[in-house]
Amino acid sequence: MSEIVELISESDLRRCWPVMRELRSHLDEATFLDLVERMRPDGYRLFARVDAGEVVAVAGIAVTTNLYDLRHVWVYDLVTRADRRSEGHGQALLEWIEEFARREGCERIALSSGVQRIEAHRFYEGRMGYDRTSHVFRKML
Repeated sequence: MSEIVELISESDLRRCWPVMRELRSHLDEATFLDLVERMRPDGYRLFARVDAGEVVAVAGIAVTTNLYDLRHVWVYDLVTRADRRSEGHGQALLEWIEEFARREGCERIALSSGVQRIEAHRFYEGRMGYDRTSHVFRKML
């Protein structure tokens, strides 16, 4: 049986860390825990798809507002465990986020995906119906 749960406690965060590490490999667990706590006052929340007691997919989101996306859910993180991909867990989690966004009165969902993540782009565009609408530019200081 699969369910989607919010990850609130430190033990919840530690439980999801092995999955999140697959996406955020530049972080260590202590930095991850610290950053989540620093992001929470800005509305950051973590949710997991749990299947047979195991975390198989994780999403970090926030409800936010800006001039171009209006009120929306921003998906900061979305990852399915490598050995559990193509089983529908990412799709189920993203569909749950879409319903969450509707309940929160959001206009849309937005996310950014690294240029190297070709399979993720196929998933977002082909399976989930997302439009590629922009490029994200970054300059290190």
